[in-house]
Formats: sequence, C-alpha cells, structure tokens
Amino acid sequence: MARINLRPWREELRAEKQRQFLVMLAGALIVGAGLVFLWQSHVQGLIDHQESRNSYIENAMKDLEEQIAEIEDLKERREELLSRMQVIQDLQGQRPVIVRAFDEMVQTLPDGLFYTQLEKSGDQVSIVGMAESNSRISSLMRNFERSDWFAEPNLTNVSAADDQRSGYSRFNLSVQQVVPDEDEAESEQEQ
Repeated sequence: MARINLRPWREELRAEKQRQFLVMLAGALIVGAGLVFLWQSHVQGLIDHQESRNSYIENAMKDLEEQIAEIEDLKERREELLSRMQVIQDLQGQRPVIVRAFDEMVQTLPDGLFYTQLEKSGDQVSIVGMAESNSRISSLMRNFERSDWFAEPNLTNVSAADDQRSGYSRFNLSVQQVVPDEDEAESEQEQ
C-alpha cells in the first residue's frame, strides 16, 4: 500500500529554518556583543594608557616647576652672596685707601691750622676747621692741589671764630678724594 505522508513537512521545514535563523541571529548577536565588548575594552585601555601618560607628564611638569623655583631661589641667593662678597671686597680694597687718605690729610695740613669736622659723602670730603690766618687756608688749598689723593679744593666759607678762639678764622672747604694709579702711589711712598 502506498504511504502518504500527512505530516506538515513544509511547516516543519519552515520552523526548522526559522529556528536555525534564530540560532544564527543569536550567535551573531553574541559575536557582535563580544566584538563590541572587546572594542570597548581596547578603547578604554587606550584611554587609561593615555591618562596615565598625561598624569606622568603632569607630575614631571610639577617636579620641573619645583626645580625651576629652586633654581630661581638659588640664583637669587647667589646674586645676594655675590653682592655681599663685592661689598666686602670693596671694603677690604678701600681700607688702605682710607688710611692713606687720612695720612695724606695730615701731610697737607700746614702749621697753625686744625680740622674740627670731617665728613665724607661718596668721593666728596667736607672739611670744617680753624686757621690762624687766611694764608694758612691758602697754603692748605695749595697742598690739596699738589696732592695725588685729593683734587678740586673748593673753599665755601671763611668767617671769624667764636669768642673762645679769638684770632682764628673758621673755614668750610670741600675737596674731591681720588685714588692715584698704583705706580704714582708707590713712587710717592718711596719718597
């Protein structure tokens, strides 16, 4: 006898194909989700790596800024120390000049004349003194003119002294202090 297949094979085939399609779709979705996850993980890794590099650069910049500030502080301290050293060297260099200038002031002082006040401002020396006569003041000015350590004597005032020093004239004189060349100073010291 002939067999007739009464089963709905077309619906079963269609259902089987639909089931295969859904399985393939689910597989594709899983693979797609996996790829998206891998891509997102990779991108997040790149972002994290770049952020760590940025953080390293920022920390290095902070360290460099601290070092620059420290270098600036050291430069300021160095300049301050150099200026102090220069002042000390100037003072040490001026020490013999001051002694020599006072010695020269004594040598230029004629008899019958004495100083009551000396004041130095820069290279300008202001002198107040008493003299027995105006000729002694003139002699003092000539001595300053001949001196290697002083120049440009300028007499600003001559007046009669007070009652305690009658017979004396009070004078105000300013003179420029100069430092002669070493050769001139040595030849003068030898004489």
